[in-house]
Amino acid sequence: MEKVEDQNPQQEEDQVVNPWEVSAKDGGKIDYDKLIDKFGCQRLDQSFVDRVQRLTSRPPHVFLRRGVFFAHRDFNDILDAYERGQKFYLYTGRGPSSEALHLGHLIPFMFTKYLQDAFKVPLVIQLTDDEKCMWKNLSVEESQRLARENAKDIIACGFDISKTFIFSDFDYVGGAFYKNMVKVAKCVTYNKVVGIFGFTGEDHIGKVSFPPVQAVPSFPSSFPHLFSGKDDLRCLIPCAIDQDPYFRMTRDVAPRIGYHKPALIESLFFPALQGETGKMSASDPNSAIYVTDSAKDIKYKVNKHAFTGGQETIEKHRQYGANLEVDIPIKYLNFFLEDDAELEHIKKAYGAGRMLTGEVKKRLIEVLTEIVERHRRARAAVTDEMVDAFMAVRPLPNMFD
Repeated sequence: MEKVEDQNPQQEEDQVVNPWEVSAKDGGKIDYDKLIDKFGCQRLDQSFVDRVQRLTSRPPHVFLRRGVFFAHRDFNDILDAYERGQKFYLYTGRGPSSEALHLGHLIPFMFTKYLQDAFKVPLVIQLTDDEKCMWKNLSVEESQRLARENAKDIIACGFDISKTFIFSDFDYVGGAFYKNMVKVAKCVTYNKVVGIFGFTGEDHIGKVSFPPVQAVPSFPSSFPHLFSGKDDLRCLIPCAIDQDPYFRMTRDVAPRIGYHKPALIESLFFPALQGETGKMSASDPNSAIYVTDSAKDIKYKVNKHAFTGGQETIEKHRQYGANLEVDIPIKYLNFFLEDDAELEHIKKAYGAGRMLTGEVKKRLIEVLTEIVERHRRARAAVTDEMVDAFMAVRPLPNMFD
């Protein structure tokens, strides 16, 4: 049995992590060890990184080797099956609630692209326009428009159209997909869904009925145009750890309706510019770097708003060095600076006071500007016809080549 319901109220008060809220007591940091224990997933250790490198014959992604993706469920089973010559498919998604994505939103897609390329497997990407319509009080039409806009940002990450199907719930849900939703829904009691997601009597029934919609892309039979006759195909889901409750529920139900439990590989949260206790918020554009930001915007935001562990005077900084534990420029470089040797050099020099905050911020501005500019160019090349092509319900005959 999966660890499905949260049983320790004291831990629940310390930090709340679910698909709609991430917060720690008194504005503190998220305790990931406590979260792993509470959710019942496992740490992703170095042996997995080494094994992925051996099986794919390519260097592990920066997010893998630096512990950005830090937890998993049954990732070892996926690798065991792959080593036996059995393929799998990837499933990830996006709730389209805003027009512009920030860098935190791109992390699962950047990593999923690496997994698709490294393992040469197909991918389904769910756009939960229905969820955002219900949670964000958006109209159906606005949710659908945002889904297409977000699809352009996702396509700009470089996914292979011969191996990728993007779908929006409003357009795709029905048929075999809906049959699986009903099978899942019959297995989950109201008490259980309240225990997992914390719904209250004030929540409308749309919210209570939504979890099966996000559950069933984990099952290959939900995509008969892709996986007909492949009901035994395993699924791997790269996502941020706040999505774990959906898949605890899914994994609990899967064996009861004749499917493999989906495997998960889960990431840390990307911190706000103001620090790990801050929250990236669409209402505060200075809390995050958006993929629509200009080079000038990025420079201003990093210099003005990025919380640092540097000392208040140069003299003190030279004497004591920076506190790397709280320094946001270092944390962002840990995500996005590819060169391990350069990162290590910066950490040592900055921590010892030989390098100043301004110098670290300057390097971060260069790294972020390059990523955002590259993304902007790629997105500008994505046409409406390309979106239609990725979202067309079609077989992918070369998806395992």
